[in-house]
Amino acid sequence: MKVALLTTDSREHFRDYTCSLPSFATAPEALLRGFAAMPEIKVHVVSCAHQPMRSSEKLADNIWFHSLHVPKIGWLRTGYQGCVRAVRKKLREIQPDIVHGQGTERDCAICAVFSGHPNVLTIHGNMAELARRFNAPVGSYAWLAGKLENFVLKRTGGVFCNSAYTEGLVGPRAKKTWRVPNALRAEFFSPQRQPPATRCQLLNIGVISPRKRQLEMLGAVERLRSTGMDFHFRFVGDAPATDNYARAFLEKIHPLQAAGVASLCAPMKTAELVAELDRSHALVHFPSEEAFGLVVAESLARGCKFFGARTGGIVDITTGVPGAGLYEVDDWTGLVSGITAWMRAGFGRSDDSARQMRDRYSPPVVARRHLEIYREALNIM
Repeated sequence: MKVALLTTDSREHFRDYTCSLPSFATAPEALLRGFAAMPEIKVHVVSCAHQPMRSSEKLADNIWFHSLHVPKIGWLRTGYQGCVRAVRKKLREIQPDIVHGQGTERDCAICAVFSGHPNVLTIHGNMAELARRFNAPVGSYAWLAGKLENFVLKRTGGVFCNSAYTEGLVGPRAKKTWRVPNALRAEFFSPQRQPPATRCQLLNIGVISPRKRQLEMLGAVERLRSTGMDFHFRFVGDAPATDNYARAFLEKIHPLQAAGVASLCAPMKTAELVAELDRSHALVHFPSEEAFGLVVAESLARGCKFFGARTGGIVDITTGVPGAGLYEVDDWTGLVSGITAWMRAGFGRSDDSARQMRDRYSPPVVARRHLEIYREALNIM
């Protein structure tokens, strides 16, 4: 089977046009690693970019890469029409059996729908729901992304949903849905090399943003500190000083950093993040909304205890995981009480969760499920 996978090249996302090696978001990257071990499938990865880039032609024996230069006028301001035309032209050369658009955040979904070939989509972030929850202003990026999401879901052959929560949001707008989790990168299943820290270390991973609620989390950190427990709370993520929410977070964390209670680290590469999870005792992830929650599965794969909000895909990931602490989205008191009790009991990790994560989210498992669905989709289109 020949598949065209439409996804965003991280070089385009970060405007880094000098590197010759393409890279992708964590979920598509892990999926591609699973495909690389399946010779029965040929995958052509297609990505649009604002600038021409020199790129590797092949990512694996059965995976090809195509970077398409699309001038600025062809992007969001014209409904991604330049991207659509460039992708259609390339797909006429490739002649795939099926086209898979990765995400509704940018151009991938609409390019898949207008590809001229049988197509399916994956939802990574629920753009229409996010626009509704955060009252996105008319004409803003979030508002437009939500409108485009509604448009494409009605026109694709089917949608891969990474959680029951996403499936519930997508189902009324799509012809067909399949529930398929995101894959974890293989590094998260590697042998543990770092022993846990002797002092209790709590971890929060993600860009500092209102949806992830790290500013509110600092209030919980202050309450934990007032109990007299000895711990260090590490935040890992980007906090742009130009963003009002991030700026408020930076101001509030400053005295906690000075006291040695909390700290902020820049985003980490995969190997660094794996080592950080191995040193930590628990991940605390308390967003207001979460389509899947890849970081939750990653932390459990490394044996961390988990405390989090009972929302979105977090519920799917933690089902059947002994000791996972879930609390209602606004139950900060319950969260603080649960963490305090766990620390008093010796802040043990949750090493039994690693096998469950491998069985559910390893790249080969998720990639083979994708191939099954491609075959099913082609039979019903």
